Amino acid sequence: MQNSFDQPSLNHEEKRALKWFITLFYILFISFEIFYYFLFPKYVTHSDVLIFANYRYFYHLLILLLLPGVFLLLKKGKLYAIKFIFFLGFIVITILNDSVTYLSNDSGYDGGNIVEVFLILFAPIFVNTAFFWTVSLGTIFKYSFIGLLLNTTEVLFPIAVILILSLLGFIILKRYQGYVEAIKESFDNQLSGIVKGVIATLELKDPYTKGHSERVAYYANSLAEATGRFTKDQLRSFTYACLLHDIGKVNIPDPILMKPGKLTKEEYEIIKTHPEVGAEAIIKVNGLGDSIDIIKSHHERWDGKGYPDQLKGSEIPYAARIVSIADAFDAMTSSRSYRSAMPFDVAYNRIIEGQGTQFDPELVEKFKEVFPEWVAFHTKYKWNVDHFVQKQNSIEEARA
Repeated sequence: MQNSFDQPSLNHEEKRALKWFITLFYILFISFEIFYYFLFPKYVTHSDVLIFANYRYFYHLLILLLLPGVFLLLKKGKLYAIKFIFFLGFIVITILNDSVTYLSNDSGYDGGNIVEVFLILFAPIFVNTAFFWTVSLGTIFKYSFIGLLLNTTEVLFPIAVILILSLLGFIILKRYQGYVEAIKESFDNQLSGIVKGVIATLELKDPYTKGHSERVAYYANSLAEATGRFTKDQLRSFTYACLLHDIGKVNIPDPILMKPGKLTKEEYEIIKTHPEVGAEAIIKVNGLGDSIDIIKSHHERWDGKGYPDQLKGSEIPYAARIVSIADAFDAMTSSRSYRSAMPFDVAYNRIIEGQGTQFDPELVEKFKEVFPEWVAFHTKYKWNVDHFVQKQNSIEEARA
């Protein structure tokens, strides 16, 4: 499954947030340095100008050198990591500067920059809990470390301020996350309705496949969970792809799709067009981008003898390999216009026989683990009695 920032809209929003984050950081940082260490001592307290005292310009130079790192990570597409690395770089540089400056200074600790307030209050804009706590705890760590190093209690006040700001920032973060979840749930409900509508249309065209898509989705999700390689959000997207895996069959003429006998070579070639047709059908549908590989490649074989692209082994998208097993199992254990359902043990053995030829060998091992769960689901499934009649043998190969 794709990383969330592979979505063009999310990629754009993350880049825009980073641009504002970096720009405002430097504006506030430089403005505070000029005011507090130059204008304030020169025109208010009439004391020594400190902006370049104790080689402070080295500190400014190191902070500016964070920018090339940002551009490098941006060029490599590491959007998620940029904000973390930038902040941690700032904290490390600041700790080193304060340690060197105040260890040899008996006048007390008066470090810090107003930009730290900005960091805590701006962090929620990324709607990322990990980054928010990195900023809050990282800033607290800075003052705690300096306090222990200098053996001073002067850091207690800024720590207290940071804790209050962190509480405020956390409330803002939760509000942002609440809005995002509400929008996401609304989008998912709309997308789910569209998918179910498409599946209902397909089942009207071919009643023998009624329920096939939802059973494949269940089997595939079960197998995907067993691999441990998918997050909750990825499984949600994966479900939509499973439900739509046969959408291309809407383009297959009814006499071929419903034919009770064996297909001719020419008819089978027409059947084999449905993965590519299905992929083309949803390629421009926002939110279904992850479905394309599954729809197009679920009939590829591990040995390279599948269709439409004759992909071999790991060339086949991982999710499509999962759906391939689920699709074959349901095709064999449910009745079709051209043959009756196979018993579970026959279907099980055929999956095992296809290990390393038709199916991914490692996924077949996982299939063995989830097989009892599939049988239980199949047994409890509400079948149409007129449609499903299980027999003890079958002479036809699964066509779906």
